[in-house]
Amino acid sequence: MPWPYADQAGIVDKWAEKYGITIDIVQVNDYVESVNQYTAGQLDGVTVANMDALTIPAAGGKDTSAIIVGDYSNGNDGVLLKGTSDLAAIKGRQVYLVELSVSHYLLARALESVGLKMTDVQTVNTSDADIAGAFTADDITAAVAWNPQLTAMKEVPGASLVFSSADIPGEILDLLVVDTKTLEANPNLGKALAGIWYETMAIMVRDDEEGAAARAAMAQLAGTTPEVFEGQLATTFLYSDPAAAVAATSDPALIETMTKVRDFSFAQGLFGQGAGTADVIGMSFPGGKTLGDVDNITLRFDPTFMQMAVDGEL
Repeated sequence: MPWPYADQAGIVDKWAEKYGITIDIVQVNDYVESVNQYTAGQLDGVTVANMDALTIPAAGGKDTSAIIVGDYSNGNDGVLLKGTSDLAAIKGRQVYLVELSVSHYLLARALESVGLKMTDVQTVNTSDADIAGAFTADDITAAVAWNPQLTAMKEVPGASLVFSSADIPGEILDLLVVDTKTLEANPNLGKALAGIWYETMAIMVRDDEEGAAARAAMAQLAGTTPEVFEGQLATTFLYSDPAAAVAATSDPALIETMTKVRDFSFAQGLFGQGAGTADVIGMSFPGGKTLGDVDNITLRFDPTFMQMAVDGEL
């Protein structure tokens, strides 16, 4: 919601004009479809989770640069069970989720925490638009979802949150990614996007009337109440300070996280039938560090523009 808010508030146009470019913010109401449109070249950039950046555009051969690490889920994604608060009781159940998404990854990490494997449950693919309604059915007793659906699903009688992204902090990241070739040809795009993001963040985190008004506007854009939106923010770790975002991008822990994400994704067949190893896709990180095939780098964590925000060079 910071992006449509920035568009509405004139922040997008301000930075676009500064750099002599035009930026159109496009809301796509189905998350996976937005990533598919980016991968197909219909969009120059997209907001996306780290795993999906790897498994959709990068795995599809689209050279992609993550130029803003915006936040990590700190409870915004969760595993719900009915009739028990014991995660281990998930064994043998049908689990409803958006398959091959960060929900699937969260489920794998949850199972791992209690000594279970993916084969100990049966997943049922459900769209993010349908999952909240599906979970109200009596015969559906296990689900994995993200907010805002998760908040509504927690209110279903008998439901318990048994594992969440707060148990794996820093592993489910929200990124702004841009087509690497587009960025190389138009570096002003990266500068403008970083400028938009950090100006919006500075307003959004303010503990005053202006900050509250901005968050209320974002809530309205999201079709929810300010109270619900504030609740979602409480389970999101925002990198509102560009220095913190640069530090997180440069931290060796990011490589460890992406190794876990990569290994899970490969095990689920998300790199395609021709992928014989988890190393088939290359990733690059600050400081010249890489993971996977250095001759096939299609996902780049590039802190250049975040660093420019730190240095006051935007």
